[in-house]
Amino acid sequence: MAAGVLIFVSTRKGAWILESDARRASFTLSGPHFFGHIVHHLVADPRDGRTWLAAAKTGHLGPTVFRSTDRGATWVESARPPAFPKVAAGGRAVDHVFWLTPGHSSEPGTWWAGTSPQGLFKSLDHGATWDSVQGFNEHPQYSAWTGGAQDGTPDGPKLHSILVDPRDARHLYLGMSSGGIFESTDGGANWSPLNGGVAADFNPDPDPLFGHDPHCVALHPARPDRLYHQNHCGIYRIDRPERRWTRIGNAMPKEIGDIGFGIALHPRDPETAWVFPMDGTSVWPRTSPGGKPALYRTRDGGASWQRQDAGLPREQAWWTVKRQALAADDQDPVGLYLGTTSGEVWASADEGSSWSTLARHLPQIYAVTTGRR
Repeated sequence: MAAGVLIFVSTRKGAWILESDARRASFTLSGPHFFGHIVHHLVADPRDGRTWLAAAKTGHLGPTVFRSTDRGATWVESARPPAFPKVAAGGRAVDHVFWLTPGHSSEPGTWWAGTSPQGLFKSLDHGATWDSVQGFNEHPQYSAWTGGAQDGTPDGPKLHSILVDPRDARHLYLGMSSGGIFESTDGGANWSPLNGGVAADFNPDPDPLFGHDPHCVALHPARPDRLYHQNHCGIYRIDRPERRWTRIGNAMPKEIGDIGFGIALHPRDPETAWVFPMDGTSVWPRTSPGGKPALYRTRDGGASWQRQDAGLPREQAWWTVKRQALAADDQDPVGLYLGTTSGEVWASADEGSSWSTLARHLPQIYAVTTGRR
């Protein structure tokens, strides 16, 4: 029997943890951790079952990473957090650490981090110290790829969605808002853009090599050559070694559209994914179309989509769900979890068929991730 799940909730004023029973019928909320600090990402290491890392922007320590080796009982700040090399005035400085990814299963001490402005960092000692990945951060095309590290993202440009191919520790993907999706086949020493076929409605060039705005990118663990991503300009899928994405969001209902932030994948079925669409017009921040929130699920790789809203509010629910705030667990049936900027956590234990509230009245939620109890 399954042991239950942990739901890590990162917010504007700290982090909370929801712990389920074995059947996911009830959850206990604990916290806060890092109360008063902005926590952008809290991630459990699936390789050892006990290490957790948290990306935080603190009032007195600035942008940093905290590490626990006892499942959150105690925390220690990284001795050397992610930071660009110090240079003369006008150089880059990390505003906040935005994304954390455990390394390949063959590299138990390795972690990756993405920052704002766009930066890629690596730790070889379980998150205790971090180094700049020069192959990306000092690449001759860095300024062109990132737009000079300036874009219209409300709280700054991001490097996010750092993905490690489970078959090959040297094969990496990352996403940037703005900039696009990039790939490395040599552990981060060299990078190339992977944005063919992705619309860039805001760009005079209809098919640029880079300069796109992916919101969240996901690699399927059971079929690593398949990637999905939710973009500022739609929902996409690619099956490598293809180099052009297909806009599977064209199959979404026209009155809903295919604009949103997060995307979650079924851990065993590469054809199944979920998105949470939001208003794709000039409204900012994005909200549920018509104030009627729903997830949409595909079971055929994006050829068709089905609305899932049982248990969600029927009207006057103007939700915003950020790019890191939609997650799936690895149970059977799959559990889904989402967090709203109004501080609510919602869950489905039946792959989206029905929904209920796990928590209310939390601070603005930035990220929701899952782990094993």
